[in-house]
Amino acid sequence: MPGSHGSLTKAGKVKQQTPKIDRTGVNAKKKKPPRIRFRNLYAKRVEEGKYGGQTDSLGAKRAAFSRK
Repeated sequence: MPGSHGSLTKAGKVKQQTPKIDRTGVNAKKKKPPRIRFRNLYAKRVEEGKYGGQTDSLGAKRAAFSRK
């Protein structure tokens, strides 16, 4: 197979030209690695007896109902 799909001198051209934009809103805070995130969720759910999701979600309501 002779040749290649474009020259290597042009590699990364578009990414270098793209302006860097700061994170805003929901994406402003960097997410924790999955291992740490799941450990925190486990601690909330099992050790503290709280639901790890949003307070008004269906899962949280079910968990609160079963605790009563």
